[in-house]
Amino acid sequence: MRKKTIYLMSMMLGLTLMYACSEDDENNNDNDSDDTTGDTVATLTAAFDEFNSEAVTVSFADGEITIVSNALPNHTSPYWQSSNELYIDPIVANEQSISPGNISESNYTLTVSANPELATTTTETGLGAIGISVTGVPIYNQSEGPTDVTEGTASGFDWAGGHSGPTGYHYHIEARDVQETSPLTIDDDQLLGIMSDGFLIYGRKCESTGDYPTDGDASNGHYSTTQHSTEEFYHYHIVNEIYLNTYYLLFGVDLQGTPSSIM
Repeated sequence: MRKKTIYLMSMMLGLTLMYACSEDDENNNDNDSDDTTGDTVATLTAAFDEFNSEAVTVSFADGEITIVSNALPNHTSPYWQSSNELYIDPIVANEQSISPGNISESNYTLTVSANPELATTTTETGLGAIGISVTGVPIYNQSEGPTDVTEGTASGFDWAGGHSGPTGYHYHIEARDVQETSPLTIDDDQLLGIMSDGFLIYGRKCESTGDYPTDGDASNGHYSTTQHSTEEFYHYHIVNEIYLNTYYLLFGVDLQGTPSSIM
């Protein structure tokens, strides 16, 4: 039986996703049905292409997006075991302040709506993972155990803004420009990752203007186009404010959407 391929362009998360759908000719009639049941394959484009494919898998089903990561970044760090090819001696980290533990494989799963909405009330973030970065490493806020990150603790962060903790390697702050080849945002408009409420987060600058956004809400989120969409959609930016005299905190504000748990 002859089949044909229908390409349906859909906007999910403000991003362009292409679906290839197959259906029998005999099921096509003149009633202009939007029925696309049958074998459907989503081919990811735009923002999710930025994620480290060796660490992160992204799938779509029933109006939801599921991001699964093994938390193994694709960049150098003194937190790798010395036998790993990505291990380097500390560049910015104070050796005396480096946290115990090495980068090791973990499992993080985040399932969010493909069309996240702003909530009527905001949600304060807590300890642990609050987002997943493009490298697959979890994003943390300013909390570190029972207190906030101190200058002493931050001095042990590697150039990528991460360190090891009881739950594994994670990021707190923006990466620093140390001439390393980096997949991370460093005072630019690059994608940082996705937060637990389903909204994307970008660097301190916005591609739509080429500068730091001035129309952000209390969480530095706003509607605009980005390098991933010609349609305006809501997303966050790293707040362009110095933290602890030296750093830029990745996300120290409330979530504007309804968060999902990162398992």
